[in-house]
Amino acid sequence: MRKLHLIAVPAMALGMIAAAAAGASAETNTHSYQTELKALNGSGASGTVMISISGDQATVTEKVSGLAKTFDGKPYPHVQHIHITTGSQGTCPTMKADKSGDGVISTTEGMPSYGMIGTTLSTKGDTSDKAALDLTVAGMGDSFTYERTFTMNAKTIKALKAGNGTVVVHGLDPAKLSKKAAKEKSDLDPKLPLAATSPALCGTLTASQMDMPIGNPETGGGNTAGMDNGMIALGGGLVLVAAGAGVYMVRRRQGEQN
Repeated sequence: MRKLHLIAVPAMALGMIAAAAAGASAETNTHSYQTELKALNGSGASGTVMISISGDQATVTEKVSGLAKTFDGKPYPHVQHIHITTGSQGTCPTMKADKSGDGVISTTEGMPSYGMIGTTLSTKGDTSDKAALDLTVAGMGDSFTYERTFTMNAKTIKALKAGNGTVVVHGLDPAKLSKKAAKEKSDLDPKLPLAATSPALCGTLTASQMDMPIGNPETGGGNTAGMDNGMIALGGGLVLVAAGAGVYMVRRRQGEQN
């Protein structure tokens, strides 16, 4: 019985340590990013985006308001994407990007700032750049909440870790554009007006304050030595306390029997 008491209690402590270590390990594999969406092209809209990534599974939560409400009498379809850059941080363009002088930053005019499409934030189905202009899976109306979990491609994940991801929501109110811009066709699809595909909201994604630093953002590799040492120290302390408690219980029982 004495041996059982001395072994069982420390073993329980070790089990608790292992569970805590496993939880800490899981946390380091989850990365969170956020941004505040700012108006582009005088849209007057605003919004927020939060992205949590575990492995290749991404959960995107977004809330927007103040966008164009209707298009041809129906809820306005706002296509939206995570744009990515390579070698430099993605940013939101200023009016200096308007090279045509029509008073609108078109999607292609903004690309030097925020880069190409890495992921389409579609409401269902395909999330690749192939779904970039699919109006049937766009956010609808002047205000909406978007929440979806999906498999994110490796190039977008890499860009987010490097700080090179930007969320862009497209779709402007033609009534707010200049006469010249209101008559122009989209630079992405001539079947659509310029207003339909031009950016209305933009925000550069940054690591969330809730996300623990994990080392080199390019590789996702992290130095967890500090955390490991802390866990080891905590584990050692728990084992010592548990062992002491076990010895105390055995001695107390022996005293009672005597």
